Amino acid sequence: MGPSVQQLLIILLIVVLLFGAKKIPELAKGLGSGIKNFKKAVKEDEEATAAVDKVEAKPEVPATPTTATTTPVADDKKPA
Repeated sequence: MGPSVQQLLIILLIVVLLFGAKKIPELAKGLGSGIKNFKKAVKEDEEATAAVDKVEAKPEVPATPTTATTTPVADDKKPA
């Protein structure tokens, strides 16, 4: 099962002794900003993937053939 209340208090006491009372809020702040950045990166990746899927799902529109008209080009050279 899970740890008891006494075990959690002992773990908390050891953490405070190792890191000090001032360092714990800094560690929590760093952990929180790391999680925030991770979630932001995952969201941006999902949006990019959705955009790529949207572009790939678009059916290609066939190009309508255009009739090319050619005009005769006059030859500037005169026969001698």
